[in-house]
Amino acid sequence: MKPLRQLSSKTLVLDQDNIDTDQIIPARFLTTTSRDGLAAAAFADWRFDEQGRPKADSPLNAPTAQTCEILVAGDNFGCGSSREHAVWALMQFGFRVVISAKIADIFRANALKNGLLAIEVDRDTQRWLLAHPGAELNIDVTECRLDLPGNGAGTELWSVTFELDPFARTCLLEGVDALGYLLAQSDAIAEFEQRREAA
Repeated sequence: MKPLRQLSSKTLVLDQDNIDTDQIIPARFLTTTSRDGLAAAAFADWRFDEQGRPKADSPLNAPTAQTCEILVAGDNFGCGSSREHAVWALMQFGFRVVISAKIADIFRANALKNGLLAIEVDRDTQRWLLAHPGAELNIDVTECRLDLPGNGAGTELWSVTFELDPFARTCLLEGVDALGYLLAQSDAIAEFEQRREAA
């Protein structure tokens, strides 16, 4: 995983509530344990018609979609069945961050374990983001801060903070998952075991 410390990107907005994991990656694509190739499966039924042709009206097919690393969605994003493939597909598509006022608990846990930053914001911030697709945002993982452009009320830049579990933040900053973090502590673990055996 790549470390995620700071990120500046435009947003891709999906202004819909209750986007579930089967919409993020339909069940027919859950035949692999590899992350490779899952970008094509991300939101497949929203992006392609029954003949496999790209849907012109899908924001996910817009020319700028592949450059957006931040996905903004309606309430209850990632609901439905627990599948890490949904997180993998989003990351393979190019997203590093998902923002909503409410993100399903299991999806959020899976996201953070796999290096996808899932941010919950207040309703006013969510409404502003949904109403301004393509807004350029700056995210600081160390400070747990989201910087937004001018809000039209004479403010050039405004910021909101978000909650992030300290261990998840450490893993994001270092670009490791839980296993990678533990393996990096192998010397300290071995030293502890030696001291315990000698006691």
